Amino acid sequence: MADTARPINRRTLLVAGGLATAVAVTSAPRPAHAAPRPRPLPGDPFTLGVASGDPDHDGFVLWTRLALNPLAEDGLGGMPDRTIPVRWEVASDERFRRIERRGTAAARPAAAHSVHVELNGLRPGREYWYRFRAGDHVSPAGRARTAPHPATFGPALAMGFVSCSQFEHGYFTAYRRLAEEHPDLILHLGDYQYEYKKGVYNSPGGNVRDHDGPETVTLANYRQRHAQYKSDRDLQAAHEAAPWLVVFDDHEIENNWADDIPENNSETPSHEAFRTRRAAAFQAYYENMPLRRRSLPKGPDMQLYRRIRWGRLAGFHMLDTRQFRDDQGCGDGYKDCPEAADPKRSITGDAQEKWLLDGFRRSRARWDVIGQQVFFAQRDNTAGPVKKTSMDAWDGYAASRDRITQGWLDAGVRNPVVLTGDVHAHWASDLKADYDDPNSRTVGSELVCTSITSNGDGRDSDPADHPFLKINPHLRFYNNQRGYVITTIGKEEMKADFTTLPTVRTPGAEASVKATFVIEDRVPGVNQTYLRPHASAKMSARPDQEIIRQTIENETQP
Repeated sequence: MADTARPINRRTLLVAGGLATAVAVTSAPRPAHAAPRPRPLPGDPFTLGVASGDPDHDGFVLWTRLALNPLAEDGLGGMPDRTIPVRWEVASDERFRRIERRGTAAARPAAAHSVHVELNGLRPGREYWYRFRAGDHVSPAGRARTAPHPATFGPALAMGFVSCSQFEHGYFTAYRRLAEEHPDLILHLGDYQYEYKKGVYNSPGGNVRDHDGPETVTLANYRQRHAQYKSDRDLQAAHEAAPWLVVFDDHEIENNWADDIPENNSETPSHEAFRTRRAAAFQAYYENMPLRRRSLPKGPDMQLYRRIRWGRLAGFHMLDTRQFRDDQGCGDGYKDCPEAADPKRSITGDAQEKWLLDGFRRSRARWDVIGQQVFFAQRDNTAGPVKKTSMDAWDGYAASRDRITQGWLDAGVRNPVVLTGDVHAHWASDLKADYDDPNSRTVGSELVCTSITSNGDGRDSDPADHPFLKINPHLRFYNNQRGYVITTIGKEEMKADFTTLPTVRTPGAEASVKATFVIEDRVPGVNQTYLRPHASAKMSARPDQEIIRQTIENETQP
């Protein structure tokens, strides 16, 4: 197929306020008898920025949400109770001299004046720029990119992934530094926002800024909290830089929830109250993310797991490990728990597991990337025969992990790579056929990103001093500073730069690479090619049990 533009009359889908309608891709002249212009807005409504997401080879989703007062307690952003027409443009140059598509979307009060424009008919493997207009106000411009044609590899893919951005614990400088890397794609693997009211979840050094409003329980609460996060200019810069693939973890609703089961001591302890809360959280999540209409929630249910193809180079299997999981075993936490090995237990649910295994069988990608939330490899925190692992991670659902791993082996997946967030630290791991046998063959690779801010600055260290790496020899790297991972995915290798910041307590910190790992084509496992030296006192000066206790506390508190 020639790399040419599709016919200009190819349809473009608009999703606004939960409704999908066909709209024209070019603007018609305004007739002489047209109705008067809508009443002007009293200020700039684009305070929450713009975003794009879920790219494929001929399009992507465009997003914005209008808010004159982002922190309005009713969650409606200080907007008038009327539908606002929002014009949008997509150009093939950043000065918008070559407009490729344009149209008008309806920002409705019922959807908190959010707009989702679902585009297709664009050219594969191309950069595009987009912006919105409401009255005389013009949004910032964002950069998006279509995936390569399904029959081609395209150039190497620069992909960054992030997780865990607790607003109170620090400034979002890591988002800004990631934007400056000019990635083609960004994955957010969960905990985009946190539910707590001011002062409940404190970082070790004290919080540097505060949440507005109560703990998020109602739709108004979640809308307000998303707006507070989206008002941050560093976060906006990361959204403007590239299309995003997003999945939620627990804090987008409530800490450590599982299916219809809230956490202990929940603000919504009953089954009915939690499902109502879940519906509110899902609606606000959709309203504030660049998701396609297939992810539009239906009450307390949301279709989030999905597959994105990046030409022949990579297939991204984005998972949902919260909505369908069984409850955590043995009351959660790190436990030696017989329930963890129960073959009936699942972290994905049967339907999603079948979908994932079927995707492995159908895949022809060079790299199969599983974007998901919680630690996949085994992490035993106790030397000796007793095994204590995290019940909230795949360790608490070991049979589920075994089925997924066997699934990619049976399907002959060429390069399985698991990407993970959640634990507020950088990790790299070999994935094993049998974690209890150190000589078991390596069957895949896991890269884990630290948090953007959660748990504050942390500290630099020599990863070899961490006792987890001694107890679990398949774990290859650890660092407890804030930052992100930027990967370069090519035909022959995937290179991962684990990038860190020295502080998030003050804005503007510079980023640097702590370690680089390479995964070679058809050679499962991670290989370190660079490690930034650590000059201060060795971590081993602290007792192993103190390091283990602090590691667990960092990823499980509050």
